Amino acid sequence: MTRIAYVNGDYVPIEDAKISVLDRGFLFADGVYEVTAVLGGKLADYAGHVKRLHRSLGELQMDMPVSDDELLAIHRELVKRNNLDQGGVYLQVTRGAADRDFVFPKGVKPSLVMFTQARELCDVPAARTGYKVKSVPDIRWTRRDIKSVALLAQVLAKQAAAADGCNEAWMVEAGGVVTEGGSSNAYIVKDGKIITRPVSNSILSGITRASVLQLAKERGMEIEERAFTIEEAYAADEAFVTAASTFVMPVVEIDGKQVGGGQPGPAVRRLREIYIDHARATAI
Repeated sequence: MTRIAYVNGDYVPIEDAKISVLDRGFLFADGVYEVTAVLGGKLADYAGHVKRLHRSLGELQMDMPVSDDELLAIHRELVKRNNLDQGGVYLQVTRGAADRDFVFPKGVKPSLVMFTQARELCDVPAARTGYKVKSVPDIRWTRRDIKSVALLAQVLAKQAAAADGCNEAWMVEAGGVVTEGGSSNAYIVKDGKIITRPVSNSILSGITRASVLQLAKERGMEIEERAFTIEEAYAADEAFVTAASTFVMPVVEIDGKQVGGGQPGPAVRRLREIYIDHARATAI
């Protein structure tokens, strides 16, 4: 079955989904995006993704081309048309198409493009074996809190990780401080305490991150939001990442060094189980 995408009001086969060469997302990466997980044909943590979308748009002084009700309807229609059980819905909003000029164009309607990707989210082999991570220098700009489509630094980071047989990259600032993963938030567990960098302009405020930390707090797990170094990560009892496309994923090796016993630990296994149960129960 041909996948169906949404492009500025129209549902079209993915191969016919096209935008103008003058679209500012193409020319300047002048746009933002979100990815919402789909479980059992329903949208997980959807409200959080929409809230963050509006924040990103506001930071870029960009309008949303459809209402929130319309946006939810489009998500559901894409899930339905693509018969999607598990996977995700990708959406991208750009400032629209206008003749190339760095200054914001006037009177241009933003573009909205959306499509689905089918993917197993729950019964994933890597959840049982764990991720291998490679650390790389963080060369990004200073507004990482905006979910910008400008992802070249992350592409290079994840490619470097893949070239070394790793599943994810952890980006590291001067002094060895870990910011986040190439497409995930990063955590370590030490002496029963979950440690992760606090929300700021330095990291993306992950929607899965927020849910996982709230669920952990509700179950009495101790959380410390502070920066940690890559050296601390090497010596951690456990480590993991979170993202809408992977949920909670254990990390068992960083830069060739085993974390803990080199296998998913009890805290991370429990968090993954708790989050998947929560996502299934609250998806809309």
